[in-house]
Amino acid sequence: MGAQQSVVASPAAPVACAVPAAPVNPLNPNNLKPCCACPETKSARDDCFLKTDAAVADEKCKELVQKHIACMRGYGFNV
Repeated sequence: MGAQQSVVASPAAPVACAVPAAPVNPLNPNNLKPCCACPETKSARDDCFLKTDAAVADEKCKELVQKHIACMRGYGFNV
């Protein structure tokens, strides 16, 4: 009978991958998503539109919309 040879494969050396960290927005250090930013102004704006007749809602809720836009821009969102 012939001699059996066993081949042992050596594990590959780990390759270091440098994954660049996402830049941190100084206006939004917690990386809030637009849907989660400014809940107070968003809620007030939405309530206004839901409780106001559609024919006059744009004008009546305009101030709340502007406050919400200002809040979103404060977090660095382009709205």
